[in-house]
Amino acid sequence: MNASSWPPLPLSGWEGTHAALHRWMQVVGKLRLACTPWTNHSWHVTLPLTARGIASGPLPCGGRFWQAEFDFLAHRLNFSVSDGTSAAVPLQPQSVAQFHAGVAEALRSLGIPLAIRTLPCEIPDALPFEQDTAPRPYDGDAAQRWWRILLQADRVLRIFRARFRGKCSPVHFFWGAMDLAVTRFSGRAAPPHPGGAPQLADWVVREAYSHEVSSCGFWAGTGLGEPAFYSYAYPEPEGFADAPVQPQGAYYSRELREFILPYEVVRQAADPDAALLAFLQSTYEAAAQRGRWDRAALECELPGAQ
Repeated sequence: MNASSWPPLPLSGWEGTHAALHRWMQVVGKLRLACTPWTNHSWHVTLPLTARGIASGPLPCGGRFWQAEFDFLAHRLNFSVSDGTSAAVPLQPQSVAQFHAGVAEALRSLGIPLAIRTLPCEIPDALPFEQDTAPRPYDGDAAQRWWRILLQADRVLRIFRARFRGKCSPVHFFWGAMDLAVTRFSGRAAPPHPGGAPQLADWVVREAYSHEVSSCGFWAGTGLGEPAFYSYAYPEPEGFADAPVQPQGAYYSRELREFILPYEVVRQAADPDAALLAFLQSTYEAAAQRGRWDRAALECELPGAQ
């Protein structure tokens, strides 16, 4: 896998576009939330990656099914229905209110109701979609590079996931925090989480962290200043922060309470896959060893691995 497979994406160059996408994706995410039954740890709300972007997956509407897909090749939000009808909203510079209105009109034309709570989740001080009238930029090239990085990260995270036979989440994209994540579970209950996430009910957070976890993933770097991979444990076992991890360049953030591997370290590595897998494995081991997980029962070898 060559370096061009991991394109550059400094946050400073597309922060406004990222903020716009964060809110636009919440419109679609809330539609998925409204159309799917609850699954433990909020796994029902996540959005799958596709060969063109990020989608809702098929959602029911009476006897029909429909899906929304952020297409980062054509730069459209495409709506497709099982009866053959379709509609689209352009991805372009526009306010959140304009985007929300465009989605509402597209769904109306397809006979699909738009019944969602319009206040964004996990974004401090965010306005309801219809009230957010400030102009927002859209850098299509940056959005496309971000999606391509998500695809590469998804591929490597799936390799890491395959090494665990215990309860483990899929590799999936959360629109609330705009991160790609995979979570391993020890099998033991965890102490109640304190909650406190903006515009997210504490009971949702407590259910998500009802059992001990080692979680890792990728995000664009809001709050950090640069895109990065992360890894954390809940509850954090004693000595976790001081554990030696790989590769060189990875570190523990006492502010975020998680290990961080800057994306640039992976991108510039001679073998990006190996560098990322070393980070994922060493930070998981820091959690599992210090948390006294039953590793013999939970871990497995990849079929055919040498």
